[in-house]
Amino acid sequence: MATDPHQQTYDVIIVGGAIMGSSVAWWLSQSPDFQGRILVVERDPSYALCSTAHTNSCLRQQFSEPLNVRISQFTASFIKNLRANMGGDPRIEDLTIQSFGYLYLAHNKAHADALRAAQAMQRRLGAATRILSRDEIAQDFPFYQLDDILLGSHGTRDEGYWDGGALFDWFRRKAVAAGVEYVAGEVEAITTAQDKVVNVTLSSGQTLSCGHLVNAAGPRARLVARMAGLDIPVEPRKRFTWVVKAERPLDRQLPLTIDPSGVHIRQDGPETYMIGARPDPDPAVDPDDFHMDHGLWEHHVWPIVATRIPQFDALKIVHEWAGHYAYNTLDQNAVLGPHNKVENFYFINGFSGHGLQQAPAMGRGLAELITTGSFQTLDLCPFGYDRIVEGRPIGETAVI
Repeated sequence: MATDPHQQTYDVIIVGGAIMGSSVAWWLSQSPDFQGRILVVERDPSYALCSTAHTNSCLRQQFSEPLNVRISQFTASFIKNLRANMGGDPRIEDLTIQSFGYLYLAHNKAHADALRAAQAMQRRLGAATRILSRDEIAQDFPFYQLDDILLGSHGTRDEGYWDGGALFDWFRRKAVAAGVEYVAGEVEAITTAQDKVVNVTLSSGQTLSCGHLVNAAGPRARLVARMAGLDIPVEPRKRFTWVVKAERPLDRQLPLTIDPSGVHIRQDGPETYMIGARPDPDPAVDPDDFHMDHGLWEHHVWPIVATRIPQFDALKIVHEWAGHYAYNTLDQNAVLGPHNKVENFYFINGFSGHGLQQAPAMGRGLAELITTGSFQTLDLCPFGYDRIVEGRPIGETAVI
């Protein structure tokens, strides 16, 4: 990746070149309403430490807000028809979804009622979700210990694992092919005047004029916003993942099971399973902190997994890592669109674990906003920055 931009002036500068930044770049490059220059500035050209590289790469329909369901439905359609959607390039394979489904387990009446209400809404939107009684869960998945469970909500179509890394790669590659410029470096300063971003200064010392600036910096979103004198309630929160091998693997696919404790586990291979958890307490961390908490596994995660699935009393860790949520402390949902005062500073931040599955729709939406001034497909206005100013959270309850 080059380190020196070819131009001094860009219509759009995108800070962060992982899946969100590359989605915006590609959608802009495909828009007949946009003919300008695009620069993507990426601090880590290997992408080894970005959130995209540490994702568990899953997709679900099971949200409590209809707009989030529609966003996931668009992603499912987009990736299953990826070649056609990206111009018919024969190198591009349509992606598949390993639809083992999510299974939310409810252990109290309030959670059960919330799952029932959400599932009714999801079905109205065409999602293939179903409510299972405790006996029905036991019949379909007899390996669970369910003494404390009232019911579950399970998805049977377009819910599960997919290759998000491949989508990111094609967003980036096709954006470059369309003329988008990527450079390795960091934005170190953002200059505003008369409520507009006018230029950015890179770590090389080079200053570039800027028509629109897009903050796609993931867990570093707040640091980028502060360069422009702005703020956003997004911070890095650490999330842990373990890939384990079971001495006694299950005789059928394991849904992505969300235990009431928040620990979640899913099928990862014929005899391997992926387990995720958050720390408790769950503080903001340095964006460069990828240290594993081995005590969390030993004293918290493994006992929960072995209690819920007694057959998993013997697990061997084969891989583990820590990654970051770009965690929106207001409501754990995205912030999308312009700042309320600095009109050409755009956010695509704060996805709080939903980012990979929302990247196609969110990149498209922000490209529409930049080129036409309004959303042309999905109305994504509820994710706007105004709600941050007003302290008005989105009511999404299905947050993992």
